[in-house]
Amino acid sequence: MFRAPMNRYCVYIMASKSRTLYTGVTNNLERRVLEHRRKLVPGFTARYNIDRLVYYEVCGDPRAAISREKQLKGWTRLRKVALIESLNRDWKDLSDGWPGS
Repeated sequence: MFRAPMNRYCVYIMASKSRTLYTGVTNNLERRVLEHRRKLVPGFTARYNIDRLVYYEVCGDPRAAISREKQLKGWTRLRKVALIESLNRDWKDLSDGWPGS
């Protein structure tokens, strides 16, 4: 399984079992996924049980990552679903098998 390098900027999409989506950006994808999964940060992802990493991409620098996150957040749900399914047709949790998961 391909894993995003730690300490690289990543834009990611997480989902709940009912496929409620959350888009974010981080410089440590493994840590951030665990925070969502363990509900360590109160808010949207904790409230809606968003705990599965379904899409991510690595960006070269923080400005590019933030710009891409804003772009994805502006997309319709249908377009986000198409992006996810273009690489993860079955909506598998891409973080399965990561330490702490």
